[in-house]
Amino acid sequence: MTDRATLIAAARAAALHAHAPYSRFAVGAALLMRDGSIVTGANVENASYGLSLCAETVAVASASAAGFLAEIVEVAVIGGLMDTHGVPIGTTTVNPCGRCRQVLNEAAQMGGRDLIVHCGAAEGGAVITYRLSELLPDAFGPADLGITPRPAA
Repeated sequence: MTDRATLIAAARAAALHAHAPYSRFAVGAALLMRDGSIVTGANVENASYGLSLCAETVAVASASAAGFLAEIVEVAVIGGLMDTHGVPIGTTTVNPCGRCRQVLNEAAQMGGRDLIVHCGAAEGGAVITYRLSELLPDAFGPADLGITPRPAA
């Protein structure tokens, strides 16, 4: 099984592929799947700011496109400011934004589990670990629409 350090390293590596020319704020996300594989994503900004995508959303969309939305068990989100050469330099812990918490919640409820979420900075430092239910208590999800999530295996 993939350990926490490997998952965090994958998120940190994904942040290096962020397209963040406007904010210079690179974020990488790594999803640990039930089979031990890892799916990553990086934020993708757009000149029309509302069209930008967060790293977590990119990673979850990739997992879903491969048919594995309900297989996510753990998430690492790492990011921060970049220097003018695109090298991450941020030292403040990055947490998923509200939209990403909701996107992660969809996957969590479809998989019938409470995801573990590791949050850290681009330049190392402490990584804080949460349960998704701590980050998004009383979340709205598939069950609220009458969709029964599948039980976790």
